[in-house]
Amino acid sequence: MSTEAKSEILARIRGALQDSPPVPEVRRTYRRVSEQSAADTLAMLEDRLLDYRATVHHESAASAPERIAELLGPTAHYVVPDGLDLGLLPGDRGGRQRIVESRDARFGSILTVRELNEVDAVVTSSTVSCAETGTIFLSGRADEGRRAISLVPDHHICIVPTDSVTELFPEALARVEPTAPITMISGPSATSDIELERVEGVHGPRRLDVILLS
Repeated sequence: MSTEAKSEILARIRGALQDSPPVPEVRRTYRRVSEQSAADTLAMLEDRLLDYRATVHHESAASAPERIAELLGPTAHYVVPDGLDLGLLPGDRGGRQRIVESRDARFGSILTVRELNEVDAVVTSSTVSCAETGTIFLSGRADEGRRAISLVPDHHICIVPTDSVTELFPEALARVEPTAPITMISGPSATSDIELERVEGVHGPRRLDVILLS
């Protein structure tokens, strides 16, 4: 495209925008603050996740390593982001092996998509969760890692601190950095696009285990 043609196109766009009517104010009459108890909100999230075919486990910081070891199995090779609290993870024993991925290649490994596809699982934390929709938000924080590590491995173990659970979507979205790369998870990856038959593992992990960490 020539410079003259581009200038003409942009000039027409600017002219069209000048003639646009003012944008009306959006009426936000929906609920933006929850009046539900924390216990009821947590129960709602668990109900939604189970409905989406995820599995849910209630753990403390002391019991989480044993539960995660059970979910991983004795021989799993799994990846974790470098900011995750390693005290929540089981020790490497037998054939089980932990791979810590650094966000900076100078200080550790950054796995290729092919390498991520070969690991058995990933363990991450989460930013916030919305009980109303059963949605877990990841936003690329140090304890969550880049988007690829939560999308490529077939098994995702996601740690959800109970104090990060909200009832309403506006409450959850308010806790996320606006410019962050958000990944929203509502159960294992699944689609029914082809002949309305449910197929899991198409766009992300086939298996989702959620640790509700008190």
